Amino acid sequence: MPALPKRFDDVEALESFMSEASPALVADLEKVDGDVMVLGVGGKMGPTLARMARRAAPGRRVIGVARFSDPALAASLERHGVECIACDLLDRQALARLPNVDSGVRNLVFMAGHKFGAADNASLTWMMNVGVPMMVAETFREMRIVAFSTACVYPFVPVNGPGADERTPATPPAGDYANSCVGRERMFEYGSRRYGTPGRLVRLSYAIDTRYGVLFDVGSAVFDGAPLDLTMGYANVIWQGDANEQSLRLLAHCTNPTSPVNVTGPEHTSIRWLAGEFGKRFGRKPVLVGEEAPTAWLEDTTESQRLFGKPRVPIDAMIDWVADWIERGQPGLGKPTHFSTRDGKY
Repeated sequence: MPALPKRFDDVEALESFMSEASPALVADLEKVDGDVMVLGVGGKMGPTLARMARRAAPGRRVIGVARFSDPALAASLERHGVECIACDLLDRQALARLPNVDSGVRNLVFMAGHKFGAADNASLTWMMNVGVPMMVAETFREMRIVAFSTACVYPFVPVNGPGADERTPATPPAGDYANSCVGRERMFEYGSRRYGTPGRLVRLSYAIDTRYGVLFDVGSAVFDGAPLDLTMGYANVIWQGDANEQSLRLLAHCTNPTSPVNVTGPEHTSIRWLAGEFGKRFGRKPVLVGEEAPTAWLEDTTESQRLFGKPRVPIDAMIDWVADWIERGQPGLGKPTHFSTRDGKY
């Protein structure tokens, strides 16, 4: 892989870099047969994951499925060789009409879900995070299924420990979002056990790029002089391109029955330290409030490092890129992480 860039001039350069396919990804996808379909391709990570899959396996179909309420997204994906199908995943009949193994599609990446607004619309949250996965597990039971989950299925763990590993029971704090995410995993586990579907559950913690994520939220607060709550004092973060690569590579590392893998950066990153690093780059003093709690949502990435090694992009490079992006007034996605939330209400 080429050296890391110093900065990204614009969104096009950023997304091109995030969708680069590594030789390791190319090699892993060569081990699995069939085309690739991404359900829920319209989110923050989906477009670059689909583009990365297409670049890694240019001889195969990569199909992106979403509502595509913004036609520009579908047009952009199609320019990069991704076939787009508009579909409401809540509609069982619409799911049944999607390409399946009889069309040569043998690999499914499930990225759909509902988080923000979960406290105000609990029924939709549970339907998207539990009902839809059950329908998907049934409809696509003959495929390999890599399903995105979250670190939020874990309980808070001590900040001075190694973090939750995959053997840690999925008993999260109260709240519809986290508990419905446990339900999502259970539906894919049930489908895997009933139908013999190979798969993996991606317990992702805070993928970031220069436009969103924990680093963008912390950096923006420091740049704007806004108060930064330290109560959730630590977080794991991973560059979006690295998270997408590991998730796609899991298609070649499926288990039967399906099983979880923590996907995030290896460091338990201090929010206080992050604020200080952005303060140095901006020449501004962070406005910090509160004190760090003794626990947080933190993961142990021993297993993903065994499979894939450490992520390519280190934390210092991420901070440099995000600081440069913010300082130049480049656009954000307008999607704050609410990483400081501890009451489970999103």
